[in-house]
Amino acid sequence: MITIYVNQKEVSLKPNTNILQLLQSLNSPLQGIAVAIKDDIIPNANWEKHLLSNQDQVLIIQATQGG
Repeated sequence: MITIYVNQKEVSLKPNTNILQLLQSLNSPLQGIAVAIKDDIIPNANWEKHLLSNQDQVLIIQATQGG
């Protein structure tokens, strides 16, 4: 198992888990969000390719409407 932090909360995952799998395991919406790892935004086209590493700091941001 690896340990990552999602919005500062500890999460344990199997090794070789990608961002898409993480989002699915968290029941997160896949539209209208942005994902950053170590302050780098990961484009949603790369979510399946980007494997998470032990101690990664993941930030999931939900887009909101406003004006």
